[in-house]
Amino acid sequence: MLSRSSFTSLVVGVFAVYVAHTCWVMYGIVYTRPCPAAGGGGGAAAGCVWPYLARRPKLQLSVYTTTRSNIGAESNIDLVLNVEDFDIESKFERTVNVSVPKKTRNNGTLYAYIFLHHAGILPWHDGKQVHIVSPLTTYMVPKPEEVNLLTGESATQQIEAEKQTNALDEPVSHWRSRLTLNVMVEDFVFDGSSLPADVHRYMKMVQLGKTVHYLPILFIDQLSNRVKDLMVINRSTTELPLTVSYDKISLGKLRFWIHMQDAVYSLQQFGFSEKDADEVKGIFVDTNLYFLALTFFVAAFHLLFDFLAFKNDISFWKKKRSMIGMSTKAVLWRCFSTVVIFLFLLDEQTSLLVLIPAGIGAVIELWKVKKALKMTIKWQGLRPRIQFGTYNDSERKTEEYDTQAMKYLSYLLYPLCIGGAGYSLLNVKYKSWYSWLINSFVNGVYAFGFLFMLPQLFVNYKMKSVAHLPWKAFTYKAFNTFIDDIFAFIITMPTSHRLACFRDDVVFLVYLYQRWLYPVDKSRVNEYGESYEEKPKKKAHRE
Repeated sequence: MLSRSSFTSLVVGVFAVYVAHTCWVMYGIVYTRPCPAAGGGGGAAAGCVWPYLARRPKLQLSVYTTTRSNIGAESNIDLVLNVEDFDIESKFERTVNVSVPKKTRNNGTLYAYIFLHHAGILPWHDGKQVHIVSPLTTYMVPKPEEVNLLTGESATQQIEAEKQTNALDEPVSHWRSRLTLNVMVEDFVFDGSSLPADVHRYMKMVQLGKTVHYLPILFIDQLSNRVKDLMVINRSTTELPLTVSYDKISLGKLRFWIHMQDAVYSLQQFGFSEKDADEVKGIFVDTNLYFLALTFFVAAFHLLFDFLAFKNDISFWKKKRSMIGMSTKAVLWRCFSTVVIFLFLLDEQTSLLVLIPAGIGAVIELWKVKKALKMTIKWQGLRPRIQFGTYNDSERKTEEYDTQAMKYLSYLLYPLCIGGAGYSLLNVKYKSWYSWLINSFVNGVYAFGFLFMLPQLFVNYKMKSVAHLPWKAFTYKAFNTFIDDIFAFIITMPTSHRLACFRDDVVFLVYLYQRWLYPVDKSRVNEYGESYEEKPKKKAHRE
């Protein structure tokens, strides 16, 4: 059986192999081997696929809308944007009003057809045109309406019939208000025998003389379609705004973006909702490519430290036989705050990527409370009976310090939490009373949660020792705290959560100061109920 140290080494080794493999895969995505024969010059290099854009043709961009997923001619389509003398090097953003057909208003779908073709020629008369199709609508369950719980005033002025319709947990058609287009502008010469599969499906080939050319690669950035930009399509809506933006894209970024879009699509195929997939999109859209690479590495180390912190924390509490020097109130508070945050994330319909780890953490904290209170559950038939263990004199002394600290803390904490809950009830709109209750609790956790770490600091001060704390788990959690500080600048998150990241830094620095202030006394009982100066009993050795 593997020892704890060898198991940790195995995990770290697997992590290093995973990071190295990820780097290799990423390199294979962003780097594409050019055609070897192209270096010798000559337009007729065998096996090479040349860029049509190298001829510098005059192009035109046209965007049409239709309710049909396939069109054969110009019938039943509407032209919403026409960019003559389209310059592939110049970015732009334009907002147009799109007519919403009756079929779309009745929970139907509307498609956008984007054509890139020669200037002055209609797309269906141009043999060298390229086009791509994208739905401008998607289906989602409407977000429940928020109201003032005291006055009943709604956040939006809607007709009562529409409220009843939206109250049904049925998906309705939503409008995608953004359409982001890209064209690959590099004059890259592909090797025809080893075309990248990701780019190949976006390529259209034409034979010009003795050489094969690929037409401009037109791409729609689906990652920029965020849930926050969606608009519910009502039956009375006749026009909706559509923001069309364009920017050039390099081959490496194009390949990377294609892979990311495929990954998000796979998540949705495995049952992830549009909101869950949107959380993943936000990682890619809200940061540039360099920050994105940093985010990948930071997230990987965060995952490693999370695992090691959980492992050492569970190991510490599994072996713990005494609560000497440990604040029971702090353990109870951590359990309460973790469960509240989990319920808050559940109420906000947060992504499963965040919800599942929060749920696991809540279960572990509940188990730690059972250990701290020395609870045992005995079954009498189908009825459980809970028994609590007894504390020795040293543990009772620790409990006195703990109770004293909580007494002083309650004078400050309770008025702040009650005042904050009352203020939010008067001024903020919520979906229900349960939503207000959970939000009030979680705001208290985020705003004043670090105060509940003070009882442990007070116990350390009274006992003049920190030897009873799980320092291995603390160390890994500290690394994650500093990583969270980086994420606070990179990733979009609520302000309260961002401030919570920095408040944990302050608490951990105080713990470090106490560790320096109170050096380890080897005669003191450690967290496992053992003393370093006690000589272990040895079995008699038989000759």
